[in-house]
Amino acid sequence: MHILGIVGGIASGKSTVSTRLSELGAVVLDADKAAHEALNQRDVQKALVARWGPEILDEQGLVDRKAIAGRIFATSVENPEDLSDQQAQAQSNRLFLEQTIHPRVRQQFVQKIEQLTKRGAAIAVIDAPLLLEADWGSVCDDIVFVDCPVETRLERALLRGWTKRQFYQREAAQWPIEEKQRASTIRFDNSGISESELVQRVQQLWDNLTAC
Repeated sequence: MHILGIVGGIASGKSTVSTRLSELGAVVLDADKAAHEALNQRDVQKALVARWGPEILDEQGLVDRKAIAGRIFATSVENPEDLSDQQAQAQSNRLFLEQTIHPRVRQQFVQKIEQLTKRGAAIAVIDAPLLLEADWGSVCDDIVFVDCPVETRLERALLRGWTKRQFYQREAAQWPIEEKQRASTIRFDNSGISESELVQRVQQLWDNLTAC
């Protein structure tokens, strides 16, 4: 089985690539979905409440992802020194969350990959915003980098309802684009092309991999 990792900047077109691969027959392992499910595992919820208090729970007693996001991304303040302290606290909170969630997602994915291998699946895709940061690259046969100018990506994020601040905060929480590109083995240039053209390139990749 060939395992692909998909990386790129925020709103670069990674989801389009993953969706098309899924339509062609690849099994997509969605790290975001797995992480959201892990948030409300009893031991995880207990650890999060112990660190941040019961106010991170919603009316149903489930973890409020917006409340978590507010703790792992720094926000602007009037005093630059206060912002520096806030950034340091946000980074500490982010590391805590990753150390709590990532091992559970990894265990789930490793088991799934073993099952897919036994079934003779052709291609699996790991779709994870922090794929390289979480060391998923080590289990991938190829890493696909979806390239797109930051101006275009920001425009797309704004259309999705993000603010400019949210875009740059989340971008800063990930590996720099240059490092993602260096870690990749396949590059899709998604600048100045239509979605249908990107889909065609995914089709070519699928054809090349399944012809082996």
